Amino acid sequence: MGFHPEGVGKTPAAVNRQRKFERIQQGTTHHALVFEDDLCIGWCQFGSPEELPRLKNQKNYEKTLTELPDWRVACFYVRRGFRRQGVSRQALEGALEMIAGYGGGVVEGYPEPADAVPAGFLFHGALSTFEQLGFERDRMIGKHRWVVRRYVEGS
Repeated sequence: MGFHPEGVGKTPAAVNRQRKFERIQQGTTHHALVFEDDLCIGWCQFGSPEELPRLKNQKNYEKTLTELPDWRVACFYVRRGFRRQGVSRQALEGALEMIAGYGGGVVEGYPEPADAVPAGFLFHGALSTFEQLGFERDRMIGKHRWVVRRYVEGS
């Protein structure tokens, strides 16, 4: 919920879960999920800037902003025991396929180098994962955080 307009603030976790559930039912949140059998082992959250207006390093981002993207890749999660096994890459590939299905456009991510952050805290993804999938570094907005961009053709 942290990247959605309402954010999380000091809201109890149960309220955040309910809000996210409502967004899922309304179709106002987008995720590419990765499963191993019936177990969801990771996901990648993406959406338009209107759907996901909040970012880490927001002020630095806005200072250097020249053009909003069509899509943002805001958040990753990989279940413990599955980290550093390519789950984030699978999730990002899935998100890019879904974005193509929605018509494509400019996609932005906000990753950090994997060696700068422990695996359990790479909520924005690893820079190397984005670069392996064709994203290019645009600008830095934090000590280790990059804005990366890529164009995705619509399908």
